[in-house]
Amino acid sequence: VCSSDLNAFSKEEVVAFDQLLAGFEDALVLSNAVKVYRTDQTTMERTNDVIWRPQPYILPSYDGMDQTANFNNKTQLSVPSTIGFKKSVPWTMNALELRDALQEGRLFDSSKQRLATDINLAVNNIASYYGSLFVKRTAAATGFDDVAQCDAIMNEQGVPMDMRFAAYSTRDYNSMASDLQKASRSFGNQKSDTAYEKALIGRVSNFEVLKMDYTPRITAAAGSGVTINGNQYYVPAATSTASTGEVQNVDNRFMNLAITVTSGTVKVGDAFTIQNVNAVHHITKQDTGQPKTFRVTAIVSGAGGTGTIQITPPIISATGGSQAEIQYQNVTTQAATGATVTWLNTVAGYMNPFWRQEAIEILPGRYAIPTDAGVQVMRGTTSQGFDIVFTKFYDINTMITKYRVDTLFGVVATNTEMMGIEMFSQT
Repeated sequence: VCSSDLNAFSKEEVVAFDQLLAGFEDALVLSNAVKVYRTDQTTMERTNDVIWRPQPYILPSYDGMDQTANFNNKTQLSVPSTIGFKKSVPWTMNALELRDALQEGRLFDSSKQRLATDINLAVNNIASYYGSLFVKRTAAATGFDDVAQCDAIMNEQGVPMDMRFAAYSTRDYNSMASDLQKASRSFGNQKSDTAYEKALIGRVSNFEVLKMDYTPRITAAAGSGVTINGNQYYVPAATSTASTGEVQNVDNRFMNLAITVTSGTVKVGDAFTIQNVNAVHHITKQDTGQPKTFRVTAIVSGAGGTGTIQITPPIISATGGSQAEIQYQNVTTQAATGATVTWLNTVAGYMNPFWRQEAIEILPGRYAIPTDAGVQVMRGTTSQGFDIVFTKFYDINTMITKYRVDTLFGVVATNTEMMGIEMFSQT
């Protein structure tokens, strides 16, 4: 803990803040499963808290000794990362309530739980709504086979096999644990014992499997008779040049897709496949034989009828033949006019996210709070770089002391094709 004047705080407050930091670290379950990128706060202020982070290169290979025609420029893609979450837990205590130090400690505990939940929830929402890989299960969660399908969709598209995580709703997770303890049923076996005693799964099919007490849900897709309106594909580009000559970075995680909806409406979060558009292995470019899955990330215009939706990932089919398309090709063919869109989230349910660690980044931020402006300030930094600030201010008019605990951070999906969701009991 550091402070300009620790004497301004009671011994109980200092102890409570130290305990808050320790407990805060323990509560950061999902944030410990993603990558942390620490920024220079002066630079972030000058760039409006936005920094562009590079995506991994994907390079093609060629046969033969003579490579004269293959020395081409390579396109480095990047994504914008923003420190945009400003979370605060404020409260007040009057001069009578301050006589009970225990009550003050409980408020500290509550603030810790709230802020840790906010950070975990931000990671969860990014993974749940931007994850483009979709695993559809027609029955309830059962165990190994469910996680193995997440492993399969990642492997066949070339996602590296290390540092994988999956987080399930409590009901789905406990169903998996139940299957495990029934399948083994020989006590003395560690997997069986922990599943039976603690409903704990641990590592399954190359994933570290986590249990969540809060999981976002999504309703069933409501648009019907949806088709593609015009031949469409995407050409990746590192930068774009405005009519004024200004060069800007391009966010290549998304594309606009023109569709026609016969009835109903399309909504953000819907998952779908496109007729005849298969996924390819990102490195070998081999057809996986499986339809590529996409997510709706925004409604640009017309959720019903003829309209445009924003989707992730973009449809990179190499149709145009550019080096950038060949380098980042992720599907077998373009989306053709009249091709049918098939929705995958057919029943309302939990979105259980899974991801590779580097697919999601957290960017801790830092407030510059003056320590000589009549407000007492204590601050500490967690091992992940989260800056936790505790401030208090006494109002002599009312004999009320104001407290607040704050943190500042950002979360970004650096690669939506290295993350996805699994849903159960889908028709």
